[in-house]
Amino acid sequence: MKFIVGTKVNMTQIFDETGRVHPVTVLKIGKVVVTQVKDATTKDGYTAVQVGFGERKVKNINKPAKGHNKDLGNFSGTKEFKPDTEMKVGDIVDLSTFAAGDMVTVSSISKGKGFQGVVKRHGFHGGPRSHGQKHSEREPGSIGGAGRDGGRVAKGKRMAGRMGSDVITTKGLTVIKVSPESGELFIRGAIAGRRGTTVSVVGK
Repeated sequence: MKFIVGTKVNMTQIFDETGRVHPVTVLKIGKVVVTQVKDATTKDGYTAVQVGFGERKVKNINKPAKGHNKDLGNFSGTKEFKPDTEMKVGDIVDLSTFAAGDMVTVSSISKGKGFQGVVKRHGFHGGPRSHGQKHSEREPGSIGGAGRDGGRVAKGKRMAGRMGSDVITTKGLTVIKVSPESGELFIRGAIAGRRGTTVSVVGK
C-alpha cells in the first residue's frame, strides 16, 4: 500500500494526448517523514507507521511534540497508515511511488457550513404553499411525539443542526498526472474541503 499526505490547492482541467479533457483536483505535496513505527508486539498493540507532514513555526510547537519529532522536522500534523513494506523512522515518503493511472482512495474534511435547517441539511421539501399556511416554506413539520416512543423525540431524528466539517472518503479516483518537480499530484474528480485542506491519499 502506498500513501501520501498533501493539501488541496484548487481544481483545474488537464488535456491528455488524445485531446480528452479531465477535471482534476491539484494537491500540493510537501515534506512527509516517518516519525514513529508502531508494532503489534509493543504497548501500541497494532502495526502502523506515523508520518509527519506540513511545517509550522518552532515557537508554536509544544515540548512533547518537539521531543517526539526530534530533528526530523517542525511538522504541522501527523497521520497514521498501514503500509505493506517495512519502514523505519526517518524514511521520506514522496511522489515517486505514484504514477498516472493509479486508483486511489482520498480522505479529507469537508467545508463547514455552520447551523443549517432541514431543507439544506437533509433535503426536506418544507411545508405546503397553499392558502392558510404562513411562514412554513422551510419548516420541518411534525417530529413525532405522543403517539410514539413515550412522547419523546426518537434518537437520530433528522433535524436542523451543524452541517459540514465531516471526514469524507472518496474511493476509486484516478491519478491523472504526477509532477515530482513541483511537488503536485493531479487527481481526477472533486475532493471534499476548502483550499488548504489536508488530504490523505492511499493507493494499492
